[in-house]
Amino acid sequence: MAQLSNDCFAVGEAPMAIEEAVALIEQRVSVTVESEPVALGQADGRISAENICATGDLPPFNNAAVDGYAVRHALLAPGRETVLRLGARLAAGASAEGVLAGDGVVRIFTGAPMPRDAETVFMQEDVRVEGDHIVLPPGLKAGANCRLAGEDVPRGGLVIPEGRRLRPQDLALAAAVGCDALTVRRRLRVALFSTGDELTELGSPLRPGTIRDSNRVMLAALLRRIGVEVVDLGILRDDPATLPARLAAAAADHDLILTSGGVSAGEEDHVKAAVEAVGSLVFWRLAIRPGRPVAMGLIDHKPFVGLPGNPVAAYVTLLFVVRPLLARLAGETFVPPMAQPVRSAFTFRKRAGRREFLRVSLALGADGVIEARKFPKDGTGMLTSLTESDGLAELPDGAPIVSEGDIVGFYPHATLW
Repeated sequence: MAQLSNDCFAVGEAPMAIEEAVALIEQRVSVTVESEPVALGQADGRISAENICATGDLPPFNNAAVDGYAVRHALLAPGRETVLRLGARLAAGASAEGVLAGDGVVRIFTGAPMPRDAETVFMQEDVRVEGDHIVLPPGLKAGANCRLAGEDVPRGGLVIPEGRRLRPQDLALAAAVGCDALTVRRRLRVALFSTGDELTELGSPLRPGTIRDSNRVMLAALLRRIGVEVVDLGILRDDPATLPARLAAAAADHDLILTSGGVSAGEEDHVKAAVEAVGSLVFWRLAIRPGRPVAMGLIDHKPFVGLPGNPVAAYVTLLFVVRPLLARLAGETFVPPMAQPVRSAFTFRKRAGRREFLRVSLALGADGVIEARKFPKDGTGMLTSLTESDGLAELPDGAPIVSEGDIVGFYPHATLW
């Protein structure tokens, strides 16, 4: 199980910057997640648990990059056409053993092994065939259209580094060097709760004053896209007498406990106190909007994160705070998403010293430049601001105002998980 060191923690009164919170996570989380072998076809999205190196050259032999004619470059006449006799024929999958170009050319097809004495291939559309002779144009460089053994990956070269979240292209490369299975980190187990007496389970009728629990569905889907195993533990009611025991029980066999709601300063927000009753609190408030009330702590040496109850705030804080934590726990070499610079089509005033994320959509301005257009409503409880936007515009901590025409950072929704 991954654990979080609990030494030297203090809960400050001032909201903490995102970078400071992530750095704190990086310093304190240790990775002890077990590894397991999986078939190559099942490894997409998993975290590599070891360095994978090539046991041979890729490609394994010199081969033709095009359909055409293989020749020794030394036979070509400088500055004029060269006429050579057509010799052997090599197709993809054939052996080049004993095949030589000699003083002629070899008919060759894409992927076929090169004759041992040839290093240059003319594309078939660039030559003329005259009976059993081939007319080769001047100007082709030595080695043209020939793929050399090991030019992609040499023997012993690193194919997949430890800690990489595996992608389809990684699996293709692993297959090309002969891997049929990979050793990957075990999937993290995340205990997921919603909190609040106002929440109703899906499928149940709404009572007066209640709403349907949409956060848990959203957070579970995001977590699964990130690659973790989600254990849905339902709704925690606003009962200070039972909350501590429920959280402590979840810590017993999960790598992370995640809740939404109940971490603000209201009289009915009991989660923060429950964490302190069975563990310790690391930080409580972040200098971020939406998402200021985020609680992170320890329960039985396991990390706990309490997200805000408003869905947009829960979405933002999961992706910018919990995502790096999950990467650290899983042993993933995490590269934060890079914001794309786009032009602002809005003016917005914010509080200095606080990072702000606005829901925006992209469109072409009158001059053809891509610009970000702000969703017309700012409420953090508005799910339509997520479904009807293209992503998030990031307004940096120090700027109190963003004006129309300024450049802002843009994160497409799909790049955040």
